[in-house]
Amino acid sequence: MVRGYQSEKIKEKLIDILHDSKTGLSGIEISEKLKINRLTMTKYLQVFAAEGLVKQKNVGNVNLWFMEEGVELFEFPADFFRLKNKYLQHVLSGASKEAHNILRNSLHSGANPTKIITEVIISAIESVQNSYDAGKIGKSEKNYLDDIILGSIYLVILVEQETDIKKNIVVFSADSKNSLMAQAASAAFHVEGWKVSQLGDMSSAIDVMFDIDLQRFLNKVWVKKQGLMVIVVFSSTESTIKFFSQAVTASKAKFGKALHLVFCTKLAKKTKEEADFVSEDIEKVLQWCQTVYERSQS
Repeated sequence: MVRGYQSEKIKEKLIDILHDSKTGLSGIEISEKLKINRLTMTKYLQVFAAEGLVKQKNVGNVNLWFMEEGVELFEFPADFFRLKNKYLQHVLSGASKEAHNILRNSLHSGANPTKIITEVIISAIESVQNSYDAGKIGKSEKNYLDDIILGSIYLVILVEQETDIKKNIVVFSADSKNSLMAQAASAAFHVEGWKVSQLGDMSSAIDVMFDIDLQRFLNKVWVKKQGLMVIVVFSSTESTIKFFSQAVTASKAKFGKALHLVFCTKLAKKTKEEADFVSEDIEKVLQWCQTVYERSQS
């Protein structure tokens, strides 16, 4: 593209003019309004369309450009609170396209992917769960809304990130209730450069052979035993905390001090099971894991 044109400035002006147009604008009209060469503007429009910012429609013999639903102009980090509220509104109303578009636009507007997960997506997961627990929505609607959030998590995972082979992590939930939260945490670790193995809901794996199964799995995903391995378990019950802590403790005897166990649970004050760290706050779990990694490298 021609030098001198700043993509973000063009994006801001494009959002302004398309928001004001209910009938759409042709490429020629856009280039004239923005005072940008037509061919150069076409290239920008193609890039913005790939980002989910704009869409093109054929109206008669004319190709018109429109703003995608849910797209707004954000400035980060100042607008995280506004993004959080807008995204939650879209999710609770079942507007999947708008919810995904607003996150996609935020990612392309420079929002920190980790903060999108910890401050926006996780908040939405908790709000949907609270609505279900309070009887405001049924199981069918909850599953539908959870699926919208899951699609949002996948959008964040698509963010390109270089992985550090010394930062290994296994994430899973001990029950179906925590499965989506574990997915969100996996995405957060991914964008922080961790090599993530996401196992989903492992409640069906609770049997006497799990410790052996876990050791076999660790041998496959942590072949050279470089750096450290952290196992993060999401759990809602003391019984599952006890079971998985015992299984990981048995594995520690084989893999040594480089293997760590973290529980993400609201039962942090109640459980006395052995774990290297316990918290219900995913952001604190992320910080703890990063600190342990940095200490291991010093």
